[in-house]
Amino acid sequence: MALQKHIELLASGNKNWNAWRREHYDVQALEPNLHQADLRHADLRGIDFHGVDLTEANLQHADLREADLSGTDLRHTNLEGADLSDANLQKALMNGIDGYQTRFCRANMRGADLTNADLRSADFTGADTARAIFDHAILDKPAKAAPSATGETVKVSH
Repeated sequence: MALQKHIELLASGNKNWNAWRREHYDVQALEPNLHQADLRHADLRGIDFHGVDLTEANLQHADLREADLSGTDLRHTNLEGADLSDANLQKALMNGIDGYQTRFCRANMRGADLTNADLRSADFTGADTARAIFDHAILDKPAKAAPSATGETVKVSH
């Protein structure tokens, strides 16, 4: 379960959250826990969520444009209809996410693990998916996910 103090801090605004993250960047014990947090329709543009536990969170239709989600644990998170355009998802754990109609336009997804993800109708236009793993992911438009901005091969299996 998400820690209430982290939910309250997030509710105080993106600027306050990001300032708190900067002030406590070196304190491992303060890694935010937003496990199972309900953040539906939240405006999280530019938020610093790097390394945060967002497992099983509900981010349905959230605005995560330009967010830093590098190294974030997003396993089994609901991202249906969310906008992650220009987000940093490098090495994010995204196993089993619901990414139906999610926008990943121009996102940095290098090395992200999307094993078993539902990515039907997701938009990967301009996304860098080099070394991303799409094992057993549901892709109704694989051509939108497979190319990488760097031309490197993306691992896809069904």
